[in-house]
Amino acid sequence: MARAIAAGIGIMEFPFDTTDGFWKWVDLCEAGGIDSIWQTDRLISKQPILECMTALAAIAGRTKRIKFGVNVVSVAMRDPVLLAKQCATLDFLSGGRLLPGFGIGSPRGPEWTAMHLDPKTRGRKTDEALEIITRLWNGEKLDFPGKHFQLTGASIAPLPVQPDLPMWIGGSSDAAVRRTAQYGSGWQSGAETPETVGKVIAAIKEAVVAAGRTIDEDHYGAALAYRFGSWDDPGMTRLAEAYETRTGRDAREAFAIGDADLIMARLTEYVDAGASKFILRPVAQGDEQMLAQTRRLVEEILPRMAARWPKPAKRAA
Repeated sequence: MARAIAAGIGIMEFPFDTTDGFWKWVDLCEAGGIDSIWQTDRLISKQPILECMTALAAIAGRTKRIKFGVNVVSVAMRDPVLLAKQCATLDFLSGGRLLPGFGIGSPRGPEWTAMHLDPKTRGRKTDEALEIITRLWNGEKLDFPGKHFQLTGASIAPLPVQPDLPMWIGGSSDAAVRRTAQYGSGWQSGAETPETVGKVIAAIKEAVVAAGRTIDEDHYGAALAYRFGSWDDPGMTRLAEAYETRTGRDAREAFAIGDADLIMARLTEYVDAGASKFILRPVAQGDEQMLAQTRRLVEEILPRMAARWPKPAKRAA
């Protein structure tokens, strides 16, 4: 099956000077043909970071076309019934534009200590929560005698507009591979290299077959921080150091900093590794930089992606 390659855009920290700048950016994404907007999940922070579900609701109300999602919501930190209800409501009111992505939460996140949560149980809690969410989305009246969550006669309405609301799973561990094969309709990487992305996709495809399920060939995603410019640009050292502190990863391996040719070359490496959906994060600070970096993505990268990887023709009904 031919793959449909698409580019979304994402933020973690709130990189804008003003809320007006944020809305101008959302409007640019909507008008410019970007596939989707993604907000990272973070509950506890010193830096301004939008609460993900609230931010998606605001974006849904502002836009008509663009899809939106979380990369990825930390399921172990949230109540699964409330999360299922929030997702269903967002999908219902937006006409089916939600792309929910789920993960267990970063072990480096401050929430575990600040909220007195046990990170050792995050995998098992996530597994229970994903089962609950999936069954509630399917319209079940659910009794669930779990270890971490217990339900009696639970149901939600309205249900998602999308009959098979996609469940994108994040993470690159063996447990994430198993979780994707069991529950996911897609997989979204973090800042993994093309080599790691390729290995995880291959492992998921093998696990999906063993689980007797299928995942569409173009439902594997990668994330990439980009900037039109150079490593010598003002503020780049600070942004790279902040990224490395937060993730423990080398920014020079994770960021694509240069011209359109360099960014396209990095995207091609991921496509060759099996990725089809991208979350591109502008390495920028302030309204002016965010709008400029996004505008160049729209004008210089999206047309080249469309020419390099044209969308497959839709099959007739």
